Amino acid sequence: MYSPEQENISTTSSTKVPVKYGELIVLGYNGSLPNGDRGRRKSRFALYRRPKANGVKPSTVHIACSPQAAKAISNKDQHSISYTLSRAQTVVVEYTHDSNTDMFQIGRSTESPIDFVVTDTVAGSQSNSDTQSVQSTISRFACRIMCQRTPPYTARIYAAGFDSSKNIFLGEKAAKWKTSDGQMDGLTTNGVLVMHPRSGFMQDSKPGVWREISVCGNVFTLRETRSAQQRGKMVETETQELVDGSLIDLCGATLLWRTAEGLSRTPTLKHLEALRQEINAARPQCPVGFNTLAFPSMRRKDTPDEKQPWVYLQCGHVHGYHNWGNHREEREGREGRLRECPMCRAKGPYVPLWLGCEAGFYVDAAPPTHTFSPCGHVCSEKTATFWSQIPLPHGTHTFHAACPFCAQQLSGEQGYIRLIFQGPLD
Repeated sequence: MYSPEQENISTTSSTKVPVKYGELIVLGYNGSLPNGDRGRRKSRFALYRRPKANGVKPSTVHIACSPQAAKAISNKDQHSISYTLSRAQTVVVEYTHDSNTDMFQIGRSTESPIDFVVTDTVAGSQSNSDTQSVQSTISRFACRIMCQRTPPYTARIYAAGFDSSKNIFLGEKAAKWKTSDGQMDGLTTNGVLVMHPRSGFMQDSKPGVWREISVCGNVFTLRETRSAQQRGKMVETETQELVDGSLIDLCGATLLWRTAEGLSRTPTLKHLEALRQEINAARPQCPVGFNTLAFPSMRRKDTPDEKQPWVYLQCGHVHGYHNWGNHREEREGREGRLRECPMCRAKGPYVPLWLGCEAGFYVDAAPPTHTFSPCGHVCSEKTATFWSQIPLPHGTHTFHAACPFCAQQLSGEQGYIRLIFQGPLD
């Protein structure tokens, strides 16, 4: 899948096919941003090998600089990281060109060093206007990913990104320290958290443990709260290498890393469309109105139409929209109120069903038989099971499972339920 606006694509000489390292997919969007993907701001970003390496690696360390000297070094036309220890002392680490790696930067800033612009995800929001009033907690230059230009194309993540002056500044208040081998390291204000799934991103994957990544790519246990001054303990047995299914949390948005190899095993949009048509071809019926139900095309993802399937989330019985059992005190709101299922009398929310259209979130290619609760996004059973077990960071110190297609917090015993369709009577 090529992204047309992605310049800087390097191709292999024999086949002229771009070498793809992988893709970053923002959780909470069902295939695209609410108002459409534009330029560097989109729900999915492909990382391709660049025609010319732009990676950097640490070189000269300048210790005990005065602020003026630090500024002079930082002003050179090369990358550097400044660690302000006090008003009188700054350590500057110069970075030099690395011909073996490509660097990709992610953050809220729209300045040119940022390859992938990410803004705060608001759960269940349908348009960008829903997200404008939120004060962002995502850093302007949040993190950088370095990809090895030769097989196996290892991707490594680091907290903080270089700004337009090619600098990273860690001020007096940022958590920073000298390592045992005399090098400097530090954490960004709200931190970059990473979680690698156990046994990769596939049917039987289980969640791993959330860790924090430092500016130099070291791995730490989480701080007590997101922006606490005291760092966690270093975890020497783990690395900052991303694997298929790694989750990256930027405090306001969570990204899923899919490797090129992992994506080749993932269902395509064409496959999901075939599954949609298969369900519709079986002509499921509403047990009350006896009208045929049909999932709308994948392009129509926000307003229910008359054939739209609806579900009682307590039991999983699928109906068309109707007023049966809609007691007087509940009639003000169409959606989400407690309603009684005509089939089994179970009382619970009654919501429209939507197909999960972001193929990168699926752990298998099985039919969409289950829905997340309370949002009504439909996917395969293994996909629903996987995401219901993942504790995603929320705010500055809580975690909860959420639907990957809309970021709504899951509810109910499992967070998802099996759908029960009624076939045609003829």
